[in-house]
Amino acid sequence: MSHDKNCIFCAIARDEAPAHRVLEDEQTLVFMDIFPVADGHVLIVPKSHRENLFEITPEEMAAVARMSRRVGLAMRHALAPEGLMVFQLNGAAAGQTVFHYHMHLMPRREGEALALHTRVPGDPTRLAENARRIAMSLEILTDRAGSDQRPR
Repeated sequence: MSHDKNCIFCAIARDEAPAHRVLEDEQTLVFMDIFPVADGHVLIVPKSHRENLFEITPEEMAAVARMSRRVGLAMRHALAPEGLMVFQLNGAAAGQTVFHYHMHLMPRREGEALALHTRVPGDPTRLAENARRIAMSLEILTDRAGSDQRPR
């Protein structure tokens, strides 16, 4: 896997930087956004360094999409949001601030202000609790539905 020694997401993927991890597989890693816009905000990254949509391989992009669905279902089960915002930004002009491809999954509630970023660090205890709750829901849904992840 390719890595960028100066990339914080690569360091997290190599387990050289702290993160509230939720789940990982061979190609992807899911962790809590340290600057959450909403309670339960997660990031899904390929483990290989790919700066943006223009560099990621179709296979890696598909792996991120599959993981996004799995985690989205678990978030719905664990956090019961009224909606789920899924987005990905490419380049500084589009609002990308960490130049490693990543997908945001952000639980939403009616009446909340819409924002893409914040610079307010999340409470570490709350981040850890949300990571635990989402991971637990992933286990429950996997037990119920197998690899397809559809709750029965």
